Amino acid sequence: MRIGIDFDNTIICYDKVFAAAARQRGLVPEGWTGLKTEVRDFLRSRAGGELAWQGLQGYVYGKGIGGAEIYPGVREFLASCRKAGASVFIVSHKTRFGHQDPDRVDLREAARGWLKDEGLIDAADAALAADNVYFEDTLAAKVERLASLELDIFIDDLVDVFEQPHFPKATRSILFTQSRPPHPAHCEPIATWADISRGVFAP
Repeated sequence: MRIGIDFDNTIICYDKVFAAAARQRGLVPEGWTGLKTEVRDFLRSRAGGELAWQGLQGYVYGKGIGGAEIYPGVREFLASCRKAGASVFIVSHKTRFGHQDPDRVDLREAARGWLKDEGLIDAADAALAADNVYFEDTLAAKVERLASLELDIFIDDLVDVFEQPHFPKATRSILFTQSRPPHPAHCEPIATWADISRGVFAP
C-alpha cells in the first residue's frame, strides 16, 4: 500500500502558535484565543490585514514552527503504516520562502526540522523516509507529484487538491476535516486520525 499525506494542517497543527504569535505582535487583543482560520479572518477584516496575515504566516511556518503540534493520532497511524509495510509519502504545497518574511527563513527546511524533532523522519523506528518528503511550489505541481507516486490513498485537509482536474481517479481521497457537509462526492470526509486509521486498516 502506498499512502500520501499532506503536511500543513493535516500532520502539523498550527492553531495555538498562530494565536500566540498574533497576541505577541499585538495583532489581536490581549487574551484573544481562536483557531488559525479565526486569526486569519480577524486580521483580514481590518485595514492592512492581508499583509499582517502574510507576515504572521511567514513567522509561524518558519522561525515559529517549533510551537506547532502534531495532530493526535498521527503517530499511531504512522505506526500502523510501518506495521503493515505501507510506503508513506508527504506531498505538500509549500514555497521555499514566506511572503512578508524579512528574515527569509527557508520554510521547507523549517518543516523538515520539525519532522526530525518530532521523530517522524531520521529516526530508527520512523515510518517515513526523509527522501519521501516532497515540497512543491504550486498546487498543480503537488498533484503532479502525488500522481507520479501512484498512491493508493491521499489524505489532505483541502478540498481544492481533490478537485484538481488531473488528480488521479484511482487514488482514494480522504478529506481530513471537521467541517459540516455537504462535501464533494469524490472525497471521503473523516474528522480524526483515529477514524482515518480505522478506515484504512480495519479488517
